[in-house]
Amino acid sequence: MTIAGLVADAAPALTPAERRVAEAVLSDPNAVAFGTVAQLAAESRTSGPTVVRFATKLGLAGFAELQAQAQAEITDALRPATARIRERPPTDVVGQALAADVENVRTTLEAVSPPDFDGAVALLSDRNRRVFVLAGEIARGAGVALVTQLDLLRDRIVALGGSPVRVARQLAELEAGDVVVVIEHRRYERWLLDVLERARDAGAVVVALTDRSLSPVATDAAFVFVVSARGVGPFDSHTGTFALIHAIAAGVAARSRRRATTRLDAVEQAWRADHALVDL
Repeated sequence: MTIAGLVADAAPALTPAERRVAEAVLSDPNAVAFGTVAQLAAESRTSGPTVVRFATKLGLAGFAELQAQAQAEITDALRPATARIRERPPTDVVGQALAADVENVRTTLEAVSPPDFDGAVALLSDRNRRVFVLAGEIARGAGVALVTQLDLLRDRIVALGGSPVRVARQLAELEAGDVVVVIEHRRYERWLLDVLERARDAGAVVVALTDRSLSPVATDAAFVFVVSARGVGPFDSHTGTFALIHAIAAGVAARSRRRATTRLDAVEQAWRADHALVDL
């Protein structure tokens, strides 16, 4: 079981101080994988003994085993699909996928900071700002989902990508203060990082949905949301990403309820006039 799963099982028995250790571990696995007891204690505003007690409450033999588990999970996540595909497949693929994705959703949403969530939703609800969505190849589906949902709620939503010519034109239209939502997991696509750097240089405010707090797409981001992406087969799972996107869209809808209602009504009328949808 992953550290996130162990924390979920042990949650009822954790003290407030131990919960702060859990939050630090889940939000930044590198802190435990490559840090010390003292560093993790400082980051979680606790003490060394509290960190050790936290590890034992997870059923582990102290900090050393917690650290080894974190290192193993990071190493596993870094392995490319070409390495994962060579592993012996699980016997119960559906059951393991269910367990992994339930954990991905729980870990992703439980790690969301309410102030950060509210701040990101406020940015995305501001009609004075254009919103550009930038996603890598594997995360493209999540990017399309976010663009589609936001576009139904407000105007000035742009899917950033395509040919170099199209991207250059889109970036030329970007103004300081506009928002770029970037969705990407490692291994990071170079073109996406280049485009993101140009957007930052133009004064864009970045909201990052990524797999770790030290991700290159998180650099200088106003808000960073760490997504759990553990997959059963050779590929990362984006279930946690989709869950977060749905939450963000729901937040924008709630914050912009009056304008969003008017826009949705107009869209619905247009669909009905064109007989665009089939209701069975």
